[in-house]
Amino acid sequence: MSNLALIIYCGLITFLTRFTMIAVLKKEMFNDRIREVLSYVPSAIFPAIIFPAIFLDNYGLIQLENNPKILAAIIAMSVGIFSRNVLATIFSGLASYWAIIFI
Repeated sequence: MSNLALIIYCGLITFLTRFTMIAVLKKEMFNDRIREVLSYVPSAIFPAIIFPAIFLDNYGLIQLENNPKILAAIIAMSVGIFSRNVLATIFSGLASYWAIIFI
């Protein structure tokens, strides 16, 4: 199997597994309590994605000293809290991280 066929196959499998959950499940099937709990899922998953990217080095060890990602994350968080703008948060985090690294 060629690499392109493998990529297309994996993409289709990923799409179909996610699409079927969206297409099959109706909001009316859930009661209010389940909907309330599910509304917190993105908030619960977000730290699990962000924490390793900021605090772990290439070897999986926690890196707190000389870590420019921590300062950039604090700046981005501050901009996000005050501006309530996702794009401003992303751009401020990237700009501050690049400024810390290259300057």
